Amino acid sequence: MHDTPPPALGRHLRHTLLSARDLTATVGPFVLLALGLLVLAYLVLDPTPPKRVVLATGTERSAYTAFGQRYAELLKRQGITVVLRTTEGAAENLALLRDRTSGVDVAFVQGGSDTGNPARPAGAEAPPLESLGSLFYEPVWLFYREQAAQRLLKADRLERLAQLPGWRLNIGAPGSGVPTLMLQMLQANALAPEALTLTREPETPAVVALLEGSIDALVFASAPESLMVQMLLRTPGIRLFDLPQAEAYARRFPFMSAVVLPRGIVDLAQDQPPQDLHLVAPTAMLLSRRDTHPALQQLLVQAAQQVHGGAGWFQHKGEFPNTRNTDHPLADEAERFYRNGPPWLQRYLPFWFANLFDRMWVVLVSIIAVLIPLSRVVPPLYQFRIRSRVFRWYGQLRSIEAAIGQRPADDLAQELDAVEARVGEVTVPLSYADELYALREHIALVRRRLGTPGAGRIDRPGADGSNR
Repeated sequence: MHDTPPPALGRHLRHTLLSARDLTATVGPFVLLALGLLVLAYLVLDPTPPKRVVLATGTERSAYTAFGQRYAELLKRQGITVVLRTTEGAAENLALLRDRTSGVDVAFVQGGSDTGNPARPAGAEAPPLESLGSLFYEPVWLFYREQAAQRLLKADRLERLAQLPGWRLNIGAPGSGVPTLMLQMLQANALAPEALTLTREPETPAVVALLEGSIDALVFASAPESLMVQMLLRTPGIRLFDLPQAEAYARRFPFMSAVVLPRGIVDLAQDQPPQDLHLVAPTAMLLSRRDTHPALQQLLVQAAQQVHGGAGWFQHKGEFPNTRNTDHPLADEAERFYRNGPPWLQRYLPFWFANLFDRMWVVLVSIIAVLIPLSRVVPPLYQFRIRSRVFRWYGQLRSIEAAIGQRPADDLAQELDAVEARVGEVTVPLSYADELYALREHIALVRRRLGTPGAGRIDRPGADGSNR
């Protein structure tokens, strides 16, 4: 048995491979151009988000940190690692966002933290910041000892901030947003800081000092999910300040809202609190640098909806996140989310694929619009490439014919034989075989004019262009 294919099959295979080679050589530059445009668009748009993001939260037991852990769990499902960076609070978070060397990409920031004289990094200009939305109310909790009210006011409860002179009050660590906020509220009551004994201890040491009696009151701003808030609301002898002037504060300070802690919300069975309590609350925001990857911003806003979209002590279901009370411009991705919801493709496809298509489809359409006109030159180029195999021999054939009678016939006959032999090796697709046949007839015509042996004989070519 022989493995060599039959001659006819071999000729057919060679013919197919040559046709494919011609098509590839013609279409190849067009395909390379399309691939080059796609690669360039990918590099410019950078549709794939980074796999790591640093989120500045708050102290270890704060609501910010608890929320940050939930964000990390949600983004981990999409292959994004969220590194939580504990801080003293909103003011430090804002300073870290403005410091290009800090490595922080996103942070929880309390509304109003940017008022006054916020910390800014020295040297290089601070990067611009964008808001991803307001997340939740962050009430100002002023807890005080009942014994302090009885000792200093000769009353059971504190009724106005103007009654605070002489009190020992902790207003929070310097890195939090509470000191600035509380100083503004004291100033609105015509109280000089010197009228009180102010301390600036972190949250946990301040709570310990309050329980021990070392201070009379403390204030911090936090979501009700904070463990410290939950604990102090249930501690005997510790009372939460009811602020009947809450609406007036909200009108005076645009970043504040007047909120109500409903009766019984803490413990329905024990009726805690025993009546509605009025508070003021800045709105906590999620801020990012403007150069944060858009796909990452989209994921963070989606996570915010899952984490903060439910009902709570101060909001109804679906009230947060929203675009209200933001101190910074809203990011384009956040605005897109609040207007249209999650991208349509992400509801049905994996995030990485939906994000890639969502950010590349405009470019893909543009590239196609450019390539369609260019693709019209491909068929003429292919036709020219095939026909040039036949037409290039007409120049030599014309030279031989023009030299008849001027050069020896034997020399011209040898040149004509060489041309005919080379033409016999030419292979063209069947759709162009008529031009190859015409060339061989024209060779025979010149041979007859030359009058050499074999004149008038026309070889019959095979299907692949070879002589038989």
